[in-house]
Amino acid sequence: MSGADRGAAGGGGPAGRRGGKRILLLWDIDGTLIDGGHAVEALYPLVLERLTGRPARHRVDIAGRTELDIMDELFARHGVGAVAPDRVTAELAAQLRLRSPALRAAGRALPGAAEALRALGARDEVAQSVLTGNLRDNAALKLGLFGLAEFVDPAVGAYGDDARERPALLAVARRRAAAVHGSGFAARATVLIGDTPRDVRTGRGGGARVIAVATGASSAEVLREAGADVVLADLRDTAAVVRAVLAAGGTVAPDGLRAAATAAGDPG
Repeated sequence: MSGADRGAAGGGGPAGRRGGKRILLLWDIDGTLIDGGHAVEALYPLVLERLTGRPARHRVDIAGRTELDIMDELFARHGVGAVAPDRVTAELAAQLRLRSPALRAAGRALPGAAEALRALGARDEVAQSVLTGNLRDNAALKLGLFGLAEFVDPAVGAYGDDARERPALLAVARRRAAAVHGSGFAARATVLIGDTPRDVRTGRGGGARVIAVATGASSAEVLREAGADVVLADLRDTAAVVRAVLAAGGTVAPDGLRAAATAAGDPG
């Protein structure tokens, strides 16, 4: 059992209350809960240069990926051999801390994010955390900067330093949630909310229900084609988000799911 899993087994945070939790709700961060602006994308070329002395000449797609996966591709595209993961994670965390004022100035919590998190965090049946490509430290920093950290239990989340490939993170989160709550969450009682096709594939590949929000670079049509169970335009309609989560978790009738999609402007 890893140190993070031992911490999860000890409980703590809003999801540390045992009993009654029937839905494991996992949020993506970038593009779903926050918009980090140019400060997030600029982090990875900066870390490449800090670790190798080489300026970044090539861009890579960062949407829906873990930070270590992003860095691996950057290294490969610039002809750099393997860099020790502990050096990469330390530099990523250090540089984001240094750039946190720029991130705070350039970024924002997306409309409706805090309200949706607050409403779902108050539901007795919902254990709420994150599934993110961010390193654990970077996830905490971003959520804290934009006033969102209080609504999630970090002990049952999964992070970019838990696995390089995003699909592996779903099993990590479910294992941690089971350790905290004393019983497992079925795949179909797990709900993932994200904004990219990779988020959708991560959830569907692990048997989870997926709610996609068209708040990032991917359109509603692209997210629907990727296989999302529900696509919402954004998080502004708190009641619609709550209905979609409860329906996806199997605690309301299917018409509740259709109603949530319709309220959010999703044709079905």
